[in-house]
Amino acid sequence: MRFFANGEHNRRIVLNTIVPMFLGYIVLFWISNGLMYFHKMSLNPQSVVACCLGSPETFTEPKSYQSLLKVSHFHLFSMVILVVTLMHLLLFTSVSLPLKIGLTLITFASAVTDELSSWLIRFVHPGFAWLKISAFVLLETSLLLSILVIWSLLSQRKTLS
Repeated sequence: MRFFANGEHNRRIVLNTIVPMFLGYIVLFWISNGLMYFHKMSLNPQSVVACCLGSPETFTEPKSYQSLLKVSHFHLFSMVILVVTLMHLLLFTSVSLPLKIGLTLITFASAVTDELSSWLIRFVHPGFAWLKISAFVLLETSLLLSILVIWSLLSQRKTLS
């Protein structure tokens, strides 16, 4: 009776609606993130360097300070909101605490490193292209793993009540 008196049953319905919709949206983000990356470059460091430093063969200019700043400004804000929300949902899963902490640290670190590596390639050294590639792969992997873990939670419907 308490379950109905305090309205918890309504919260469960809303939560069970919002979380799958959020995860679906994040899957779309995950796919578009990969498509955008591979539209501009590949997992080859030369393609990453050409994207950041420009290329005479493709008649592209190096990324400017202002364009990097504009992209970083938006990405730093939006990625922290995404990662905080996703990791908050991860807290409700039944996976081990070390996995939760590790996945959280990896996701945050790879998101920041992915953004900073463009700056490092452009203004420090082209050798940071490997860092950009590694951060991108790690970010995509950690996001996918988080999505799958949270989705498994929804499938079981244990802890959302």
